[in-house]
Amino acid sequence: MKLYDINVLDAKKQEKSLADYKGKVVLIVNTATGCGFTPQYAGLQALYEKYQDQGFTILDFPCNQFGNQAPGTEAEIGQFCLLNYNTSFPQFAKIDVNGPSASPLFTYLKKEKGGLLGSDIKWNFTKFLVDREGRVVKRFAPADKPERLEKDIVALL
Repeated sequence: MKLYDINVLDAKKQEKSLADYKGKVVLIVNTATGCGFTPQYAGLQALYEKYQDQGFTILDFPCNQFGNQAPGTEAEIGQFCLLNYNTSFPQFAKIDVNGPSASPLFTYLKKEKGGLLGSDIKWNFTKFLVDREGRVVKRFAPADKPERLEKDIVALL
């Protein structure tokens, strides 16, 4: 299986193929609206605005597995992000990133880049950077602020 073989559900629970992002540099993030890292939405939005015209996008996957920090519906989460951080990058349906009900996308990402602490996602705002060919090139920890990722994103653009 390759990244572009995976389908996900968008925020309206409509199926979407990740093949739609072929040729783009993609940052995939599991997020939460009630997390200590939630202010990272501002930095993510800044990166998106700065580089989207060069073929960069961010895919936002809300996840409620860590401390019940994304309890709202997709519509409520989307509204929160828009009102508080003016986000405009694609947001998807809530998912699980670990365990038996983990999204095939995150199962794939963890297999490709297990990280220093093993393959499980440890918390919200774990980030995976994907190149234009769909290769997972880097995994970033939740504490890694979006600004720290900029040089790696630019290198792939």
